[in-house]
Amino acid sequence: MRQLPEDFTLGVATAAYQIEGAAHEGGRTDSIWDAFAREPGAVIDGHDGEVACDHYHRYADDVRLMADMGVQSYRFSTSWSRVRPDGGAVNEEGLDFYRRLVDELNEAGIAPWLTLYHWDLPQALEERGGWTSRETVDRFTEYAATVVEALGDRVPTITTLNEPWCSSFLSYTAGAHAPGRRSVRDGLVAGHHLLLAHGLGVDVIRATAPDAWVGITLNLTVADPVDPSSEGDRDAARRIDGQFNRFFLDPIFRGEYPDDLMEDVGHLGLADAIQANDLGSISAPIDVLGVNYYHGDAVSFEPPAVPLLQDAPTTREIRSPYPAADGVHAHPRGLPVTSMGWEVQPEGLTRLLRRVHEEYTGPALVDVWVTENGAAYDDVVAEDGAVHDADRVAFLEAHLGAVLDAVDAGVPVEGYFYWSMMDNYEWAWGYHKRFGLVRVDYETQARTLKDSALAFQRIARDRAL
Repeated sequence: MRQLPEDFTLGVATAAYQIEGAAHEGGRTDSIWDAFAREPGAVIDGHDGEVACDHYHRYADDVRLMADMGVQSYRFSTSWSRVRPDGGAVNEEGLDFYRRLVDELNEAGIAPWLTLYHWDLPQALEERGGWTSRETVDRFTEYAATVVEALGDRVPTITTLNEPWCSSFLSYTAGAHAPGRRSVRDGLVAGHHLLLAHGLGVDVIRATAPDAWVGITLNLTVADPVDPSSEGDRDAARRIDGQFNRFFLDPIFRGEYPDDLMEDVGHLGLADAIQANDLGSISAPIDVLGVNYYHGDAVSFEPPAVPLLQDAPTTREIRSPYPAADGVHAHPRGLPVTSMGWEVQPEGLTRLLRRVHEEYTGPALVDVWVTENGAAYDDVVAEDGAVHDADRVAFLEAHLGAVLDAVDAGVPVEGYFYWSMMDNYEWAWGYHKRFGLVRVDYETQARTLKDSALAFQRIARDRAL
């Protein structure tokens, strides 16, 4: 057995739009994902979050389920469209839902971990420019203040954004996620404004909840050249690292965009978006960096013979999410893959955590957490009603082992959140992909602990792999 560090936290994570449902109850109005799901061909089978996992009505039962699993912390997001519908006045009924959820968590001995933004911008703000407008930054700080005033005294950790790479480049440049724009400039401007919203949001949180730990969650990758001796492949890896990782890490931790990134994309709209004092605001000191990791990337300037599955097979036109890496191609490495087509690469997580600590969080004295890590597999319900998801059990154990490898190498990782607590709405994939430790029957809303949930429960009980 391999022991977990004594103060290491085991948690699970979700996001509001993916599980809450009650999309138009209690004063909530459309988010960009409600609108996007209605666009023909945007989401497989036109699935939407109208009901999802019905967590809005079933949250107390879900918290009890977490407690039974031995969950120590629950990472969740609040819905901007529920708290301040259309980005406008405060909706107390929406806030009350989150007050009840936080109270339920604390009573169960589960530490709430709050994410203020997990991609569900109010549609009314998108119609006024969305994240390409600086007005949205101002509206975000208002929303942040509202949530933190209501919950900040009972939530020990508050993060501003989840995965701004997705809510900028995947959403405004690729068009694969809501709002579905396909513009290089819009993605770059959105990325900068999201970073600015983060920095100003940090100030709001500190002023409102001075005892909270404050941070941000980034999805990061390990970009390896297919052929390290190839100048073209090395440049491909540099571009992906710059436009995926360093676009966010460097402004937050160093107060600047990297020179090579500015050479690649500055002239495409990024330089025009940067105003005086922006980078000073973006680099506001933080306490916590959340790292989301699903897989690494082996990249080349040459296309592969057999491409990896990268996006949901929708009928809507999309493009590369990278502003200046259209000619970069991901190559399969013969590794096992999940049902998303993502390679299973635990050692990449170890390398990523070591790099983040050595180059960013360590010098800044910032805690690092793994805030998302998980896998979708085509689960089968056995005759006895159980779900024997051996692949997910192996994934969980291998990646927790990779985290412990990083700890052994001197990286002070504070905790690990599995994605996701339960099956849910998987964005453009709709309900076709299942990431959960807990199976959700979407017709009955019945919850079933999969074998992976029982494995999580055992690890939490024994404090060991």
